[in-house]
Amino acid sequence: MVVVKPYRTSAGRHHPLGATVSDEGVNFSLFSRSATAVELLLFDRFDRPAPQQVIRLDSRHHRTYGYWHVFVHGAAEGLIYGYRVHGPWAPEQGHRFNPAKLLLDPYARGIVRHDGRAHRDAMGAQDNVATAMKSLVVDLRRFDWQGVERPRIDPSTRVIYEMHVRGFTRHPSSGVAHPGTFDGLVERIPYLVELGITTVELLPVFQFDEHDIDFVDPTTGKALRNFWGYDPIGFFSPHRGYYIENWEHMRYLTGFRDLVRELHRAGLEVVLDVVFNHTAEGGEDGPTLSFRGIENAVYYLGEPGRPQTYANYSGVGNTLNCNHPIVRRMILDCLRYWAVDMRVDGFRFDLASILSRDESGQPMHNPPLPWEIEADPALQETLLVAEAWDAGGLYQVGGFPGERWSEWNGKFRDDVRRFLRGDEDMAGAVAARMLGSPDLYERHGRVPQQCINFVTCHDGFTLGDLVSYERKHNEANGEDGRDGSDHEHSANYGVEGPTDDPAIEALRNRQVKNFLALLLLAQGTPMVLAGDELRRTQRGNNNAYCQDNEVSWIDWGLRERHADIQRFTRLMIAFRRAHPGLRRTKYLLGYEAPASADPPGYTRVRWHGTALDRPDWSRESHTLAYTLTRSQDDQALHVIVNAWERALRFDVPRPEAGLEWHRAIDTSRASPDDIGEPDAEGRVETRVEGHEVVAQGRSVVVLVQR
Repeated sequence: MVVVKPYRTSAGRHHPLGATVSDEGVNFSLFSRSATAVELLLFDRFDRPAPQQVIRLDSRHHRTYGYWHVFVHGAAEGLIYGYRVHGPWAPEQGHRFNPAKLLLDPYARGIVRHDGRAHRDAMGAQDNVATAMKSLVVDLRRFDWQGVERPRIDPSTRVIYEMHVRGFTRHPSSGVAHPGTFDGLVERIPYLVELGITTVELLPVFQFDEHDIDFVDPTTGKALRNFWGYDPIGFFSPHRGYYIENWEHMRYLTGFRDLVRELHRAGLEVVLDVVFNHTAEGGEDGPTLSFRGIENAVYYLGEPGRPQTYANYSGVGNTLNCNHPIVRRMILDCLRYWAVDMRVDGFRFDLASILSRDESGQPMHNPPLPWEIEADPALQETLLVAEAWDAGGLYQVGGFPGERWSEWNGKFRDDVRRFLRGDEDMAGAVAARMLGSPDLYERHGRVPQQCINFVTCHDGFTLGDLVSYERKHNEANGEDGRDGSDHEHSANYGVEGPTDDPAIEALRNRQVKNFLALLLLAQGTPMVLAGDELRRTQRGNNNAYCQDNEVSWIDWGLRERHADIQRFTRLMIAFRRAHPGLRRTKYLLGYEAPASADPPGYTRVRWHGTALDRPDWSRESHTLAYTLTRSQDDQALHVIVNAWERALRFDVPRPEAGLEWHRAIDTSRASPDDIGEPDAEGRVETRVEGHEVVAQGRSVVVLVQR
């Protein structure tokens, strides 16, 4: 039997929090104001049923203020550890200490696990040291960025592509060597460059537990897995499941940083979808994994006057106490870590309105956390995007606190869906959406690029399903169809789900192109859901959070089957990039505005209906037409949207002397006549004869004046 000599220890320092590597050893620091004792457990392997050493921290020598700390001499990266925290079990006071539970360090840079029992065994009062997830000491000093610099993307040219690390390459058709991993995504970077997007937005990469889903698929009897990852348990740790390395190689976090470096090398930004509104510990009967057993009353919001009950503004059991000084510090430390050490370029904040709630759960007029995030010197170059609502009914689209924040524009999604479906009383609303929603943002002094437009995202129907299903089909989630939104504003055009009817298929294809066209023609910042350019389907499932299977994985065989949609998406992105008039940094003025109101040659908007200068804002209107005037850096563009079932004739403005109108886009035409490949001079159009254009039913037509 080999006897391992215990590490020598000394008092250490209370900052920085977490496990910090130096040449002499590792400093450990943990905040727990109400704890009566803390033990640091050290392991030489993740699967050991017992620690190799237990270091009991003495409150006289190892505590400063509310911080417990120790320096372990000779320790290094790769060491595995966890905490036992002693204190009162008094839920009525907000305390839920349980020294039988091995707890993750909230600042752990790496997390490892043995098997799938971590979530189950973290329930109840029993000891769980053998199966608990454990923290990993990481050395961030050893990584070669190879001189690759961050890309400098002009915000006016940004096109965001929302994607899931595992889902993007997990399907056998992906053809990558390491499917479903950070490395697999690296192999697919050339596709992203070819598509023309500028910014990759990754669904959560924080550590989560794939096995914390209690449901089974009733059609197969198989246990379901957490796929999306919106239940974080380690804010500082890249998810273990996205690595190809074994745990011993995670000590330098090379997999994730390799991905960031290679995306940057290709000129692409990296934005993380971050979840600071709740954790995987759930409600009162949830597992004790970390925060609950360390300082429950600080990290979580309790119901006013009932600390034993969790406030649930996230909809999943608990709510982080984001504006408590300690939690604010953790969130800011975390953002700085990902921005500075991991070099990501921005963050999209899930249910961001929770960041504006105070310690009693009430919305604040001037919440400190959003302002501190946008003012932090280390975050000045990062993109900040708020999902400006929460599950508690707080809706802040158009008014999220702060100045620099961008917002997911849920109104763009809903209004465009309803208009193209044929709903009444939508023409005026969609006109505002196409201008970057000045009705929502201009009065707050924001610019169009802060409006993130989208038609689909991970949550809801894919674009292919939006035109194929009138209701959700979530039976495979095991929740009897109760989960997921009932308000998709979708249509199936005659058949629910797949069909061989060529007329229905042609109409669905046209509607997909219409959605993509409006998204990429609108002022603001467009976001495309990964796989929509391939008409990916989730078989009508609009809440595939637990579908780690072909429902959620991208089938790359669709690239050939729906080559016309992929081509249309690529060329629409290129068309947007080629026309500065589609992506102005200030809101457009009306055609009749005084000449002194904007810089010379700046684009203006001129509204029409089927007749020139006679826009139809009536309830019955299903049409929209407008001209973006010629400017110093762009030609005039004329956009026609016919959301009616039948063809309509639209008058076209007389071209300026020596110029002609050319048809650049027509979604009613089959590929390749729907949008042309640019020639050597960047031209893609055919000349328009006469002074009117016929727009087929449910189509978008764009003319360029040359």
